[in-house]
Amino acid sequence: MAFSPHFLDELRARVGLVSVIGKRVALKRAGRVHKGLCPFHNEKTPSFTVNEEKGFYHCFGCEAHGSVFDFVMETENLSFPEAVERLAAEAGMEVPRDSPEERARSERAKGLYDVLEAAALYFEKQLRMPEGKRALQYLRDRGLTEETIKTYRLGFAPDGRGALKAALTKDGTPDGKLLEAGLVVQPDDDDRPPYDRFRGRVMFPILDGRGRVIAFGGRILDAGPGSNAPKYLNSPETPVFQKGRTLYGLYQAREHARDDPIVIVEGYTDVLALQQAGFRTAVAPLGTALTEDQIRLVWRFSREPILCFDGDNAGERAASRAAERALPILNAGHTLRFAFLPAGEDPDSLIRTRGRDAMGDLLNRAVPLSEVIWRMERAGKPLNDPDDRAWIEKKLKDQAFKIADETVRGHYLSTFKDRLWREMRKSRPATGAGGAKPASKSVQIDEAAGAGAKIDRISLRERILLVVLIAHPEMMDDIGEQLGILDFTSPELDKLRQEVLKTLEQRSDLDFQGLHDHLYQTGFSTLLGGLLSRQVLDHATFARPDVPLDIARRGWDQVLRLYQRDRLLAEIKAVEERLGKEPNGADFRRLVELKKQQQVQETDQLDAGPAETGSGTAA
Repeated sequence: MAFSPHFLDELRARVGLVSVIGKRVALKRAGRVHKGLCPFHNEKTPSFTVNEEKGFYHCFGCEAHGSVFDFVMETENLSFPEAVERLAAEAGMEVPRDSPEERARSERAKGLYDVLEAAALYFEKQLRMPEGKRALQYLRDRGLTEETIKTYRLGFAPDGRGALKAALTKDGTPDGKLLEAGLVVQPDDDDRPPYDRFRGRVMFPILDGRGRVIAFGGRILDAGPGSNAPKYLNSPETPVFQKGRTLYGLYQAREHARDDPIVIVEGYTDVLALQQAGFRTAVAPLGTALTEDQIRLVWRFSREPILCFDGDNAGERAASRAAERALPILNAGHTLRFAFLPAGEDPDSLIRTRGRDAMGDLLNRAVPLSEVIWRMERAGKPLNDPDDRAWIEKKLKDQAFKIADETVRGHYLSTFKDRLWREMRKSRPATGAGGAKPASKSVQIDEAAGAGAKIDRISLRERILLVVLIAHPEMMDDIGEQLGILDFTSPELDKLRQEVLKTLEQRSDLDFQGLHDHLYQTGFSTLLGGLLSRQVLDHATFARPDVPLDIARRGWDQVLRLYQRDRLLAEIKAVEERLGKEPNGADFRRLVELKKQQQVQETDQLDAGPAETGSGTAA
């Protein structure tokens, strides 16, 4: 079975080489390529590379080499047609059957690339002609440099009904090709000749993944009084251009995406303004809301692209639509972040008025997708009664259950449940013993929970000590050594303690979510769920991730003192019981030593001040 080059190109773009190979090989980015252990021979040092930009894999050990189709053929023992059909099914694409019509369509598509390239060259030339002077001045007034104009191949379409048509037909291009490429429009009255689609506009060529011109966007320079001409006009869909599967600027952005996340903005000029300010990963959809195909396309180059929206109501609505479209296709390796511009600003105006650093700060503060979903459903709704709380909880669950990936869905459900619980606690007045409001305290521990609780007091404190570090990894330098010398009573908890300390020694950049995800993926999901449960966090509110660092540290120090006291008392009691049953010199000397330690502890406790507890009793 023969497949058209156009279909194979689109299929390669849809599935992504790294995405396909990454399902079988653990890949890590290394500069422009990804590396991993070769699946075709046994090796301990990675020599297998995947080059997404050039579309091939290569092993320097066994010389295995090929495309995405070769990889599927080799790893799954399939023929070429079978490999194409399997990948097409994954991508949701219908496999075109070989036919004279399909071969003719493929040939037409090939010819369209030549026509569109000729049009791009014509528009570029016109920008430098006398009739393009106003367009060139417009671009320069926007602050665009010659380098940017050349990099993005900006041009000008003269204000005449047949200027482009005349230039291209002179070189032998028939009207039919111009019409099929979307460059001219056929009047309803077929007796009249076609006329240029783009007239009096600054032209923005749209490129595919191979750098070929596939369409244009045009911004009008002067619509004139009473004109109904749109400010921006895009090419219609053609055999080589589907606007919902293409992003403006992606061809130029992708080579920089290995260093910075891709930033998705609203329009062409936003892309150019960001690019020129040094944000070289900016792209834009083509006059429509972001589609699922465009999200998947960006994920081929960027794990966490940033969507940049206006800070007004329209921007919030656009963010909500993008968030809802992303949920069903989320996976454990890819997500979205969202940045919101100040009201009345676009990227160009923000950079002009406040400088590059203001834009960089805005992008650095981009919020995760889960935050956008939370804002959508929470949005000032009351939590005063059970009906309000039940309704919001249902809405959040409905959003989370749109996520097909089971692992990601579980984390979203857990996050929403935990956050809603915190909000509900804030909405209820706090009470102490006898219903009175407790005294203002920065550290609270429920001492009464020790007796009769499912977790004994010592074990509870071990959990609190560990969860504080998990929630605040930035405290590692201050408390890591103290936590490292403790001997936890639970072997399983001690394994988790060692993993936390080892991980933070190696990865000082991890935040709470990053450490949480690592522990979840390394087999500690059940124990982690218990640590972050209400049973633990209700007794130590300072251990929560959203508590300021200084309060968390004071709480940790207090719990450590109480833990050391309880461990010492437990050992004294055990030694005294042994002496009561069978007096001996070794236990007697140990008891004397323990009593001395107890005196030192009590002196230190007096110096530190009384411990504070949630119940208001002295510790």
